[in-house]
Amino acid sequence: MLRRDLLRLATGVALAPLAAPAVHAQGGTWPNRPIRLIVPYTPGAATDAMARLAAQKIQEQLGVTVIVENRSGANGTIGGQAVLQAPADGYTLMGSASIHPMARHVMKIVPYDPVGDFLPIARTARGPCVLVQDKRLPQATLAETIAAAKAAPGKWSFATSSLGSAGHLASIEFNRQAGTDIEVVPYRGSAPALTDVAAGNVQLMFDPVLATLPMIRGGQLRGLGIATPERTALAPELPTLSEEGLPGFTFYSWYGIWAPRGIPAEIAARLNEAVTRGLHEPETVQRLAGQGFEPVRESIPEVEALIHREVEQNAALLRLAKFEPQ
Repeated sequence: MLRRDLLRLATGVALAPLAAPAVHAQGGTWPNRPIRLIVPYTPGAATDAMARLAAQKIQEQLGVTVIVENRSGANGTIGGQAVLQAPADGYTLMGSASIHPMARHVMKIVPYDPVGDFLPIARTARGPCVLVQDKRLPQATLAETIAAAKAAPGKWSFATSSLGSAGHLASIEFNRQAGTDIEVVPYRGSAPALTDVAAGNVQLMFDPVLATLPMIRGGQLRGLGIATPERTALAPELPTLSEEGLPGFTFYSWYGIWAPRGIPAEIAARLNEAVTRGLHEPETVQRLAGQGFEPVRESIPEVEALIHREVEQNAALLRLAKFEPQ
């Protein structure tokens, strides 16, 4: 359901080449052959779907074929290595998520510097995290859940889709702010983690609204709150976690496009423009909003600055929790 709905945004659209000056690079005018977009995860989840949407928008804006290639394995590092082994000429890109810059802080062995070796071309979109709970538990509010977790911490645990994800970091921040000591259990993706919460094997989970809201409305999970500054029009019935007693609690999962550092600046700028312009077409904005996503418009320096801030903040949060890379 998740991938199908997002892929509707990226299919069935005729090419609409952008009237922009050509970039002259080694081997001729860029782009003069297909661009390869590597996704370091398997098909079927939000990262893959958002990368395919970005690929479609690059194709429309630049009038060149963009081929999406899934290269999963080793927590995303196999795909990352494949990108870095290619020439930095604008013909090989990576579609990943906010977990990518955090790789060295959550894994013992990473064969590259996820920040220093990659140039962030653009963030594509972001979606807020929602705190969900096993619906069969008697606690109906955040305050009741916190009280129960403090009284019997061994009976509570968080599921998380992957280490270093927004949901993982939100779980750690929850423990810090709420004064709880709830164990965080990593899974291989959102689907098995949310299934375990719905089955009662794990009690809590932070995950983006796209995956959680259908399960809340379907009666499989209880939504305790959303990690946004204000309530969202997509789910106005969900209180913010700030309202529920965790001031300033804000966590988004976001998606983006990277290239190997060394890519010519003019090519990087054209890719940034193609992605941001394409994702801000009115119909695309409206349909993304219906799935809980908000497109992002930033320059490359702005994306880099945000990544540096987030990595610093999140690394400090991991240290505070005495997290050891795995």
